[in-house]
Amino acid sequence: MGVSIGIDGHTGGRSAPTVVNTAYGKTMFWDGRAPSLEGQAQGPIQNPIEMGKQSYEDIVKRLRAVPGYKDQFEKVFGTDVTLDGMAKAIATYERVAALSGNSKFDKYNVGGELTALSESEKRGMVLFGLRLRGDDEFKPNVTLKKADCTSCHSGSNFTNEQFHNIGVGWNAEKNDFADYGRFVISPIGSKNNAELGAFKTPTVREIEKTGPYMHDGSMKTLEEVVEHYNKGGNPNPALDKDIKKLNLTDAEKADVVAFLKALTGEEVKVALPTLPPGADGKSPNPQAALTPPPLKAAANVFHPGVQR
Repeated sequence: MGVSIGIDGHTGGRSAPTVVNTAYGKTMFWDGRAPSLEGQAQGPIQNPIEMGKQSYEDIVKRLRAVPGYKDQFEKVFGTDVTLDGMAKAIATYERVAALSGNSKFDKYNVGGELTALSESEKRGMVLFGLRLRGDDEFKPNVTLKKADCTSCHSGSNFTNEQFHNIGVGWNAEKNDFADYGRFVISPIGSKNNAELGAFKTPTVREIEKTGPYMHDGSMKTLEEVVEHYNKGGNPNPALDKDIKKLNLTDAEKADVVAFLKALTGEEVKVALPTLPPGADGKSPNPQAALTPPPLKAAANVFHPGVQR
């Protein structure tokens, strides 16, 4: 199961994008429909698949019945529980706790530790599209940017924050996409066919830990991901112009995967909180929320042929 699991085992049509380094993001969700972390935080809580059928009013009323939350909101925001305060609290946590850094790549590239990366990782770095440090005498003997990763995975957070069709989810027999991606949220009158099946470029920091991969979770391993790009994606009418066959050798593909794993940062340990008692006087167990229930049928709500 590549897609994410919601309430009572319900599943949607997408795999949850990583929360890692979303503090630096310009838009949220695979299709970029939320302009901020605060905007993103307001979506799942009223999504019937993710957290059940409930209104914002229902949620606020329920939290206002918990004295511990009322006290904390008063101390932090000077108000009773509000939707705005809830969104700010969740977004603030993500900006503080969901950060990645000081990876082997950072120790090499910024810290100047020339031995932080192995020879394979250095070759992968060059194939990815990045030059080695000027003071590194190692000769990678591979073509710079042969894997063409930096056309999209650029900058310190390894994402250009743009939307691209890489051929994932295209059904050649039906001549259609399973998920229309960015195209769905574009306003009527501003639809662009180039956005069909296009999704936001995710960061590749911590990518070793954030599988399965792609918006639909259809790829289990980084090796599958690299092979997808190596073959030139899946041809379709809206395929991004930068997606083309790479002709990487098996050794070069392994080097790229090695470099991707070198983007795993230092672990940030976060202890589960003690939640305030509810109206029944009992404190919920946060561990229970991390135990997935039995799965139910998936529903894709990002296709014109599916009723929302």
